[in-house]
This record gives sequence, C-alpha cells and structure tokens, in this order.
Amino acid sequence: MKFTHQTLPQRVVFAAGDSPAAVAAEVEALGGSKVMLIASEREKDLADPIAKEIPVVLRHEEVVMHVPVEVAARALRAAADAGANILVSVGGGSTTGLAKAVAMTTGLPIIAVPTTYAGSEATNVWGLTEGETKTTGVDDKVLPASVVYDAALLTTLPGEMMVASGLNAMAHCVDSMWGPRADPIDRALAQEGIRALATGLPAVADDSTSVEGIEQTLYGAYLAAVAFASAGSGMHHKICHVLGGMFNLPHAQTHAVVLPYVLAFNAPHAAEAEARVAEAFGSRKASAGLAALREVLDAPRALRDYGMPQDGIAKALGPVMKAIPANNPTPVTRANLTLLLEAAWAGDPIN
Repeated sequence: MKFTHQTLPQRVVFAAGDSPAAVAAEVEALGGSKVMLIASEREKDLADPIAKEIPVVLRHEEVVMHVPVEVAARALRAAADAGANILVSVGGGSTTGLAKAVAMTTGLPIIAVPTTYAGSEATNVWGLTEGETKTTGVDDKVLPASVVYDAALLTTLPGEMMVASGLNAMAHCVDSMWGPRADPIDRALAQEGIRALATGLPAVADDSTSVEGIEQTLYGAYLAAVAFASAGSGMHHKICHVLGGMFNLPHAQTHAVVLPYVLAFNAPHAAEAEARVAEAFGSRKASAGLAALREVLDAPRALRDYGMPQDGIAKALGPVMKAIPANNPTPVTRANLTLLLEAAWAGDPIN
C-alpha cells in the first residue's frame, strides 16, 4: 500500500429527539454568542425549537438550490450587519451550502443540523452557481465544526425527497470507490455506508417515522460524505454538477437518476470497487444490487422528468468531458459519454 489519507476534524453528535439541547451545547463549546440561524421558511417548524435554546441575532430564510452567487452575497452581508460570530444551519444540502458560502469568506464556524441525507455537512466541499455554471471547490474553512444528527427532524421528510436524498448519499459512496484521491480507507467507509443505506432506506420507505431506519440512513449518509470528502469528486458528481448548474435540475433527483448509469459504466473496469459494492448490497453484482434497491424505493428514473431538454445532452457534453477526472476507471470518450447521457435522459433500462 502506498497512499496518503487525511481525516477531517469534526464533532459529530447523534441526538434523536434532542437537537435543541445538543445544538445549544455545541454553540457553547465553540464560544458562540451571536448566532446566524440559516433555515428556509419550509424548515421553520424544525428550526423554531432550536432557535429558542441558542442566542440568535439573525434568522436568515433565503435558501436557493445550487447556491447562486447573488444569494450567497446577500447572506454574507446579512451576517456582517448582524455581527454574527457563529452559523447554525437547519436544512438540507442547499441550506448547508449557503452556510458554507458565508463561512468561506468570514471564517465563522458552522454547526450543521441536517434534515435530509445530503451529506454536505461532513465535507469541506463548497459549490456556487453563477448563471448556468456551477463551480465547486475545497476549502477547510467551510467544513462544519459540528454536526448534530436528530432522527426526529427527518420523520416528516416527504417520501420522494427521502428516496432522492438517500440515493444522493449512495452516490457519494459509489464515487468514493474511484474518486481521484480514493484510497483503501475511503473504500472501506464507502462500503459500510452502502450497507447502512441499503438497510435504512427500505425501512424508512416502509415507515417514514422509523427512528431506527432514519438513524441507520443518517449513519450511512455520514460515512458516505466522509469517504467522498477524502476521495474527491468522481465521474458521477462531475456529470451531476454540470447538468444541475446548466439546467437548474433538482440536486438529489439528478444524482438518483444518473447513479446507476455511472455504476454500470465504470464497474467493468473497477473490479475491486465492483466487488465491494456488490458485497455491501448482498448481491452477486453491484448494478443488480443497486437496481433491486431502486425498485423497492421507486427511485427517480429519467432526467427528462425533471426538466432537462434533450438538446441539452450535446450542450453539456464538452463541460462534462472537461470535468471528469483523468483516472476514471473506464476511459471516457464523446461517444460513450453521449450514450450514457442519452440513456439517463430517457430513463432507458441498463443492460
């Protein structure tokens, strides 16, 4: 073995039904006295009990998918005007992403309270969208100092969003098998993440209030994000970021659609990764295991269902080709990438 692995410093608190007290404890531990609480209007009922326990100087509700630069700029000004010295985000990936945009400039610590399985809370990756272009990068200032996972906050997550968000987490695991910096530690974390997600998601689909199922899924989503932060963004995420920014596609649903096509594309040239994924699913083949899970979950199937135009395939081809890491297991050509995007756009069966 010859590799270098970096583990990111972060406190993680699992506190089912007790997020207000847990967040208050983290704010105190970090020396926060002026909290900017970032939570969209639709997360208000989840954020209110937390707000009562912490010293909030500003509640910021403008949260937009893919974090447009102008939205980030307004949040940054609001944080400065309020004199905030700590950020608390309550919400999904877009909410965490906005907190990261503020932290990247100010250096303020973040306490992230996820209400989906996005995984952004456990990475030092940021993303901003300007026009049709989504740019991502890595900066340790955006890594939340603390994460508070409260399964009770996810019991009201709509079923469709639960499925898409959970498969987004699954995509973090799969990409971590062959990301540009993937190492044996990343693969071990990702394999356990797949196992946990494959166990938890069907349980939550069967009973959306199952705390045990939600906790298993949160555990898997956290492992997925930790692995992904180390391994780096692979082919799957590069495709989704280009398409999401270019066509304003919903983040989690885009990942859920594209994942099986990328797995099938890379698996023939990634024997160890394929074996690990298959074992995590308890399946003979990785793609078969994922297909069985997607069937149980009634997963999103086609990019056209979420607003991607068919002529967008040709438009996206160049930017996607440019973004995919050179060490992707299967060599990428314009021809085979076109076939992959066409299949994902139409929702074609995977052979």
